[in-house]
Amino acid sequence: MTRMRRWPYTFAMALSLLVGAAAVIPSLCLDLPLRDPDGFLGPSYIRLPLLALGFIGGGLLVEAVRRSGWRNLSGSLVDVAKKEWNTHRLLCIGAGLLSFYLCYVAYRNLKSVLPVVRDGTLYDRQLLHLDYWLTGGHNPAVVLHDVLGTDVMASLLSIAYLAYLPLIPISLGAVLVLSRNHAIGAWYATTLCLNWVFGVISYYLLPSVGPAFSNPEAYRALPDTGVSQLQDSLISTRMDYLSNPFGSDSIQGVAAFASLHVSVTFAAALFMTRTKQKPAIRAAAWIFFGVTIIATLYFGWHYLLDDVAGMVIGWASVTLAGWVTGHRRKRQSPVGPTTESGLTAEFDREVTDPVNESAPVPILEVTAHDRAAADPVLEAAEPDLEMTDLDSETTGPTPVQR
Repeated sequence: MTRMRRWPYTFAMALSLLVGAAAVIPSLCLDLPLRDPDGFLGPSYIRLPLLALGFIGGGLLVEAVRRSGWRNLSGSLVDVAKKEWNTHRLLCIGAGLLSFYLCYVAYRNLKSVLPVVRDGTLYDRQLLHLDYWLTGGHNPAVVLHDVLGTDVMASLLSIAYLAYLPLIPISLGAVLVLSRNHAIGAWYATTLCLNWVFGVISYYLLPSVGPAFSNPEAYRALPDTGVSQLQDSLISTRMDYLSNPFGSDSIQGVAAFASLHVSVTFAAALFMTRTKQKPAIRAAAWIFFGVTIIATLYFGWHYLLDDVAGMVIGWASVTLAGWVTGHRRKRQSPVGPTTESGLTAEFDREVTDPVNESAPVPILEVTAHDRAAADPVLEAAEPDLEMTDLDSETTGPTPVQR
């Protein structure tokens, strides 16, 4: 039982089961079927195993190439699989993907039944008035159209906005597979799970559809892009669902407050910063977050308050996820070196595996002469930041040789 409490994925798995049960309740009460949101790889029983195998295969390939290059790749792959890919590591990767997926499916179903549960309740008019008040009587989207233009910039922002859809699961797979610290992967997976949960709660607190759907005239000047096609598809699906919620096979996907695009990209950037990833990775994450904010306003997905609330959700998700996975922030924490994969081992010294935190540490009898000679060593005698989780699980504390 103690090991389960200390396992960094315990909270994420419990949360996914809880929010999954929450999605079942309206389904039973309203007699609405639960639906699996199909992706580009098909249904979940095909998509999830394929994603898991793809991430694991990619991780094996990266490590093998990093060790021995492209020569003798097959032998290096076998060596890496034997030495580093034990059952516990595979279990942690599977737990991260499964908890993320369960929370996402529950989130999509709870979002879908929102118009039925909160029938006739929308706050778009109040949110739009707040936008005008905050910008001195101007529509933020129209201001962006005038400043940035509606030709090339529309296409660029569309590409960036749509890139969110594959990049988030890819980033999760990268953190789970490339980080040898299981607790780091658990932190990121739990962060994304909390984003889905907090996001769907915000949908029910302040139902809205967004300016592009409540005030489409302001966006007529925009050219046809991938975003405009997605908006047309979403509004068509919503109308089909609302015409017959009990018989429709569609999943309704329109909700504005709060912006999950903003919350997830902000959470990802904040996570990369707090775990002290390579500067290039941190910079890319923050730039992507900034572009996402502009795109949500430019295309009319969200109001200003939606984006502010999204940042609050992102911050809360990273902070709470860090706390439940054993990452207590310190006032002064040393910067750890970065591994070749770009993911640091900053927290290896304390939470390489919270299960092993209770491992007994041998007490050594040290003479005054030994203490005087060893003080500089003992002050820095912490586990090597490059040590993998596999090493921390299979080897105990190493006694000091006298």
